[in-house]
Amino acid sequence: MKVGVVVFPGSNCDQDAVDAFESFDLSVVKLWHKDHDLQGCDLVVLPGGFSYGDYLRTGAVARFSPIMTEVIAHANRGGYLMGICNGFQILAEAQLVPGVLLRNTSQQYVCKNIYLKPQSTSALLTAGLDHDRAYKIPIAHGDGCYFANNEALARLNDNDQVLFRYCDEAGNSTDAANPNGSLDNIAGVCNDRRNVFGMMPHPERAADAALGNTDGRYILEQLLTAVLA
Repeated sequence: MKVGVVVFPGSNCDQDAVDAFESFDLSVVKLWHKDHDLQGCDLVVLPGGFSYGDYLRTGAVARFSPIMTEVIAHANRGGYLMGICNGFQILAEAQLVPGVLLRNTSQQYVCKNIYLKPQSTSALLTAGLDHDRAYKIPIAHGDGCYFANNEALARLNDNDQVLFRYCDEAGNSTDAANPNGSLDNIAGVCNDRRNVFGMMPHPERAADAALGNTDGRYILEQLLTAVLA
């Protein structure tokens, strides 16, 4: 299996993603934003950061990078695609996943550990996770407030496309546990074909024992196991 991590001007979590996926003994390459070749990658990852300085809107400029033509075609063919934080924002701008990411309701940049509870039982990223457990994963964003209109929100819930919800350490999805004001405490969603995954928290930053937290490793491992199956 080959993993490609796209690097945009302003990406700052690309090496974190490379290191996390390489820890699974996978072939991992960096894909430059001006490239037109995904180099045969089975899984493409859009990492966190501040692509193009977050001009206009987060992810709005990156969505039109040359590489995104190939990334979108890859997703439309059923290829696996994951967007983390800024990568999630890019997926939303490209309309590869439903909804948008707005400014945090606190109007502040938030960087801390939070807790997530897996939701979807049919999406590859979450189906095999413990749905009774709260996973501790870092966040680092200023525009992470997930929003969708009532119709889109209903479809997400009806189609089992909500990947994660913010919760407290005990697994309760409360207003107090919501770090950015996201509707229904939504922290991640997938597309209706279940091959494109977007999430605001950073599992790649919690995937090594040296960091004192390996909860993110469980999440990445689920995706890799499913892709390799």
